Order: sequence, then structure tokens, then C-alpha cells
Amino acid sequence: MTSTNTTAPAAGAEGTEPYTVTLAPGVSAFVQPDGGWCLNNAGFVTGGGRTLLIDTAATERRALLLRDAVSAGGAPEPSLVVNTHHHGDHTYGNCVFTPGATVVGHAACRRETLAAGLQLHGIWPDVDYGRVEVSAPTLTYTDALTLHIGETEVRLLHPGPAHTVGDTIAWLPEQGIVFTGDLVFNGGTPFLLMGSLSGSLRAVRMLRELDASVVVPGHGRVTDPGVYDTVEGYLRFVDDLARTAHAAGRTPLEAARDADLGEFAELRESERLVANLHRAYAELDGVPAGQPLDLVAALADMTEMNGGRPIACHA
Repeated sequence: MTSTNTTAPAAGAEGTEPYTVTLAPGVSAFVQPDGGWCLNNAGFVTGGGRTLLIDTAATERRALLLRDAVSAGGAPEPSLVVNTHHHGDHTYGNCVFTPGATVVGHAACRRETLAAGLQLHGIWPDVDYGRVEVSAPTLTYTDALTLHIGETEVRLLHPGPAHTVGDTIAWLPEQGIVFTGDLVFNGGTPFLLMGSLSGSLRAVRMLRELDASVVVPGHGRVTDPGVYDTVEGYLRFVDDLARTAHAAGRTPLEAARDADLGEFAELRESERLVANLHRAYAELDGVPAGQPLDLVAALADMTEMNGGRPIACHA
């Protein structure tokens, strides 16, 4: 089994295998380059003889690498796993740690995890996921929940529907560290199809108010609060584009094809724009935040935006 690195590599030199970054005593991020589709970040907090995981991974192999990263520093096996939302890249690996660990998440995260099942298998059937099974949260909350791992306080906060309907922010106030889940992509395009555009803007405001100094995004390198400017700017770009194109009677695909991404052209997964417009149009039509949209249609439009090539899972 490939070992994880123990320090963050220089920018542009990450390679392809996960690495760990120590953020504070007992707090680490598990980063999976290149941060594209299915390559999410995770984290772990250790203290008082206990270990808490924040998210897992999309495949058994990668979840085992996460387990190895935890044990490499002598930390005990995780007894708690927090899921920041239900998507399979953040939850498929739960089964590597259960039943020894209790999975924690927002009530809607549990509901959506069970409803989605092994959804990634349907979207990317050729990926070697290994032996994975659905392991939804068995401990849920609705607004906020505080966990104590030794002397470390971990506050779980629900921002409302944003990336999904069941997002969780993991905030370590004493350390000034926030794990955002997919409310933040560093270097990648935000993805709102299963959540809310207006809710994502509210979530960014909520993250700013925490005043963290270290930001662990759902995908991409560990960073600082400056990343919020890019996320918020992109969301406002989508909002403006959607309002103009929707009023003109243009389809999301037509609007996305002709859009000038400007400064956001450098973000990976630019094909997500058309899926984001599907959500933005739905909100303009009065569809409730997070109400399921046509995933097959959105995937087809993203494929079209990707030059006719199916989007690829990087795991």
C-alpha cells in the first residue's frame, strides 16, 4: 500500500497520492491531489485517547490510506466520523471505520446518504471502489452540535442548504481552523446542483464570521480565508448570469456555452457552470432549495460542456 506523505509539498509538486498536513497539535488535514472530481479532503483530530475523523474517501483504497495516516502518528483508531455532507467521495469510506466508529452528520445528510445509496457507482461505473457499503450517520443533529476530543472543541454547524441540504461546517475555535466540506473548493469550481445558490452565498458569509485563520476546503490545498473571495465572486457571477439568461429565455446549456468566465476560467471543472445554472434557474422559478433536479440532464449538459467527453472521476 502506498504511504501518505507527512508534509505538504511545494505548490505544483503534489503528485497524485494523498498527504497529511499538521495544522495544530492533534489536528491534521488529509489532502488528495489534484482535488478534482472524487478527490476530496478529510481531516482528523486527536486528544484524550480519542480520534475524530472529518470525512472519509471515495474508495476503499483511499480510505485505508486515510486510516494509515491516522495511525502513522500513533493516534488511536477513530471512534467518531463526521460527514460534512452525503456525497460518496466524502462518505463511501465510512465503512472502513464502522462499526468501531460512530458516524455523525446533519439529519439531512443521513437522509440523503440513504437515498443516494451507491450513487457514484451509477455515475462512474468503471472506478475500482473496492469493498464499500453505505454507512450513513447514526448520530444526527439539526442546527449545531459540539464535540470534545480531549481538550479540543469541535463545533458542528449547519449553514442551511448550500452545497447540499445537509452540509456541516467543522469549526475548531481555539485553533482557528475550519473544515468547510464542499462549501469551498480551492482551485476548483463550486458545485450547487444539489443545494442552493442563495444558500451558498449565506454559507460563505457564515464562514467569514467564524474568522478562521486556516481553511481546509472540501477539495484543493489547505488555504486561508482569501479563498472565500473567489468562491463568493464565482457565486455572484453565476447569479448574474442566471438572471440575465433566464429572463432572455435561454437554456442553462445555451447560457453556459456563451459565458465569458473571465477570472474564473482558471478554476478546474468549469463544466460545473451549467449544472449550477440548472440550480440557479430552479431558484428563480421558485423551486425550494435542495429539491432534487434532473441529475441525468445536468450530467448530460456537463458532458456537452466538457467537449462531449464524460466527466471523469479522478479517484
